[in-house]
Amino acid sequence: MQSRKKSKSTSFDPASLKAGYLYALRLLNARDYTVKRLYEKLLAKGYEATVCQYATDQLQDEGWLDDLRYATRFAESAVSSGRYFGPRLQMEMKRRGFTNDVVVGVMEQIRQNNDEDQDISNLLQRRYSDFSFTEATDKEKKRIIGYLQRKGFGLSAIFRTLKSEIYQ
Repeated sequence: MQSRKKSKSTSFDPASLKAGYLYALRLLNARDYTVKRLYEKLLAKGYEATVCQYATDQLQDEGWLDDLRYATRFAESAVSSGRYFGPRLQMEMKRRGFTNDVVVGVMEQIRQNNDEDQDISNLLQRRYSDFSFTEATDKEKKRIIGYLQRKGFGLSAIFRTLKSEIYQ
């Protein structure tokens, strides 16, 4: 059993570890990655799994690679820019490789820090500043409701906002 450990530890050389680490660091210099995506990127480049694991572990220990920090920045940016909200944001975060625990934590934080009705209102003011729910045709209402649903808002929140005094 001890001989297996020795053979494992010598199956890769320090130069390979350093090369994998430096490549991962260069990737992170260009943009953020999740741990999972960076690991996959290193594998695709041809590095062994042990090198990939070493590089991602080392970068996490040094603070260069942090899924929670990246997820929080991504979610805040998506909400403030109006790209994604609610379930759509959650789906995008999972698609990008964030773990379920990270997604749930960040989504809870976003819900606490943002008012869904206000987010809908802000988005409508930016995109459809002259919209009036009472004066709009059924076709216009469907188009705007569909737009808001694609952004990730729930139907009840959409109707609550559209039927408020602001859009009457």
